[in-house]
Amino acid sequence: MKKLIVTAVAILATTLGSFAQEFTLVTTIESVVPGGLGRSRMITTTSDGKLQETPMENFFSLVGINFQNIRQNDQAITDKITAMTKDGWELVNTISGVYGADKSTGIFITRYLFRRDTK
Repeated sequence: MKKLIVTAVAILATTLGSFAQEFTLVTTIESVVPGGLGRSRMITTTSDGKLQETPMENFFSLVGINFQNIRQNDQAITDKITAMTKDGWELVNTISGVYGADKSTGIFITRYLFRRDTK
């Protein structure tokens, strides 16, 4: 009987352990401040609280909206998602928001929540 209980506890522990997950949050902040004066960043926060900050391009340059900058940001975000997926992360949620103090300035913020099973 004791051996049966020990075996059942071992199986339960193994099963519960396989459901353990960790989460990582990637936040992109893209500035729409005219003249290229804003600051755009991609910030990765790991489950243990470590931060990695990657510069991104602003939507506007001195002459107006800069589509090359938007393309570079799109590529950086796509590269990050691809790398996370290759590392075993699954994108489980995306949340977007916009903030503007007035009609000429603001930011686009997007949060990407990733999870993966712990080993």
